[in-house]
Amino acid sequence: MAVIYETAATLNGFLATRDDSLDWLFEIPGEQPDLKPLMESATALVMGSTTYEWLLDMEDLRTHPEKWQDSVGTQPVFVFSSRALPVLEGADVRILAGDVGRHLPEIRAAAGEGDIWMMGGGGLAAQFLAAGALDRIVLTLAPVTLAAGKPLFSGDVTWDRLRLRSAEKIGEWARLVYDVTPLSAVSA
Repeated sequence: MAVIYETAATLNGFLATRDDSLDWLFEIPGEQPDLKPLMESATALVMGSTTYEWLLDMEDLRTHPEKWQDSVGTQPVFVFSSRALPVLEGADVRILAGDVGRHLPEIRAAAGEGDIWMMGGGGLAAQFLAAGALDRIVLTLAPVTLAAGKPLFSGDVTWDRLRLRSAEKIGEWARLVYDVTPLSAVSA
């Protein structure tokens, strides 16, 4: 089992615009990155409240909750939020608050032997890293830059924590896969 932060970002490291728009992401023509392998291996999903609400709006799931399984699947979805959020009928969505480390046993138990897909955002990814629970970062870089936006990662991640596993060209995209070195191995 691995906790994988897989996301797309601009060349200059933004996940979304300041107002959480991902329109720039869907304007890129040609071959697109394939998320199907991760969707098939991930037995639990984790995201922040902004990502969750974007998903609900993007797929119009509040109006059509029956589309949840087609859009997200049947695996449990853990949403970290400091506020109340809607949970669609029939969806296995669990709203969590507070420290990531405190909730890791529940998330890992729900995932079983499968992978955990940490979808975003950058602040949540940094919390998983700080808790020693991030195993891999899969970054698909889009041929786009934004003047400002939501960062890929909040906080510093130094070179000694990341080991490049692979780099791949997918149409106009670049897909980079990094293994995350545990902090204990770095300081040893």
